[in-house]
Amino acid sequence: MSTEMSTEEIRAFVLASLSEMNYSVVGVDDDTPLGPAGADLESLSLAELGVRVEERFGVRFDDDEAEQLGTMTVGEFGAAVAARILSTPAAGH
Repeated sequence: MSTEMSTEEIRAFVLASLSEMNYSVVGVDDDTPLGPAGADLESLSLAELGVRVEERFGVRFDDDEAEQLGTMTVGEFGAAVAARILSTPAAGH
């Protein structure tokens, strides 16, 4: 895996995860909120998405950060994950 992860790759993973979690991704783009009035993820689904992203990209979210996921758009979440990947020292796999 390259040391840089594109936001496109992160977005694709997020959309695939939402689809696997039985959420419709029709019309979902960078400006779509993850929480109410957007993708409409509930707290358990937001937590599951956070865990999937943590496992896939090797990043961690604190509990208070996880609660904020519902206020982010898909694009903001992707940018936050990308920034976290860049700031995380590469771990040996």
